[in-house]
Amino acid sequence: MKVDVRTETVIAVPCERVAAYAADPSHAPLWYVNISSAEWQTPPPVGLGSRIAFVARFLGRRLAYTYEITTYEPGRRLVMRTSQGPFPMETTYQWEPYGQTGDHTRMTLRNRGEPSGFATLGAPFMAAAMRRAQSKDLARLKALLEQRDRPGLSG
Repeated sequence: MKVDVRTETVIAVPCERVAAYAADPSHAPLWYVNISSAEWQTPPPVGLGSRIAFVARFLGRRLAYTYEITTYEPGRRLVMRTSQGPFPMETTYQWEPYGQTGDHTRMTLRNRGEPSGFATLGAPFMAAAMRRAQSKDLARLKALLEQRDRPGLSG
């Protein structure tokens, strides 16, 4: 059974700023609920072929995996994939201007993959847990960026 979870939010910050922040893997531990570290395996900045090692906790387990950037359209779209472990994943970020003045951003976060072996039994439960985590992740990103973008604040 395939798992395909897509969530989105609108952030009251211009698209180029949201995309620049979210596309930098060094920021992932600040806005992803489950990610505790991100370490560049290739020199920054992000680009095609960049590799980043992440450590996360999901469903009570420690996960270590390396993503490779397979698509990068600055300010529009980023796709990264891992083929490691029992649950190979593809994560996609998509950004688009939103609102009449374009000063907001609609960000979509999508994770999909096909568990193998024993992991296939828990796929429906895993999808629900991923949906909850992704909603929290985007809420954290929204709060962080909107707070940083308010006049008089810096970060």
